[in-house]
Amino acid sequence: MRHGIVILPQEDWPAAARRWRGAEDYGFDHAWSYDHLSWRSLADQKWHATVPTMTAAAVVTERIGLGFFVASPNFRHPVPFAKELATLDDISGGRLLVGVGSGGTGFDAFVLGQQEYSPRERHARFVEFVDALDALLRFEQPGSGGISFSGDWYTAHHARMVGAPTRRPHMPLLVAGNGPKAIRYAATRGQGWVTTGPDETDREAWWAKVGELAGRFDDEYRASGRQDAVARVLSIDTESFYSLQSAAAYDDSVQRAASLGFTDVVAHWPREDGLYAGDESVLDEVAAAFSRR
Repeated sequence: MRHGIVILPQEDWPAAARRWRGAEDYGFDHAWSYDHLSWRSLADQKWHATVPTMTAAAVVTERIGLGFFVASPNFRHPVPFAKELATLDDISGGRLLVGVGSGGTGFDAFVLGQQEYSPRERHARFVEFVDALDALLRFEQPGSGGISFSGDWYTAHHARMVGAPTRRPHMPLLVAGNGPKAIRYAATRGQGWVTTGPDETDREAWWAKVGELAGRFDDEYRASGRQDAVARVLSIDTESFYSLQSAAAYDDSVQRAASLGFTDVVAHWPREDGLYAGDESVLDEVAAAFSRR
């Protein structure tokens, strides 16, 4: 099992730098930031931009994986985003992880004046977005005239990328989603699958439904005929349950996730109050367990 921690982009630097360095010092395998312009109940609070935050995190760390949790088409075009990702992967020394999702229906979906899309439209846009990222990030001939594509949602004319990717074919694209189409796409095309589980307040019911989602992913993966390893990433916190309320609660969540076949778990750095409120001393206890792995 690999362990990850989300550091919400709310602290100013260098307070935030302490957390990113701390995630590496504690022994987490990867650290993530939400890729939103603002988010749910925290929409009126301070919220820094993701790409510069991740760039700074790459500079102050050396080993830990760094991830977007998760990027979406709601306010991004694949051409500039692919170039930012390739540059970030270079700065980090090949440590970037990119979660990608279809985009929620909250603030990010309408801040640029977009119309409301149906679930079918959002999925179609998402597939085109990820397919474009995949093609752009693989592209390694900056002198060949660029890369072009034209779809229902995105167009590029002779787009130039950074050059040869730091890793081949490129950094992992981890497909997020709970619906049948998203899970099938993750199982057949992604380098990993990310799920936050269902909208369920009862914890036991939540775990039961997570098990159903994991079973559906396994079925789709087997049906695809793939033989390569695909990461299965579970966010173990919900708005009604925080895994790092204690070391015991965290360990219980990790064991449950492992029993369902997940390869990675992701929790959230304790906040002072409100959502994900907790004590950073719990991280010390969790880190002590990491050292015994």
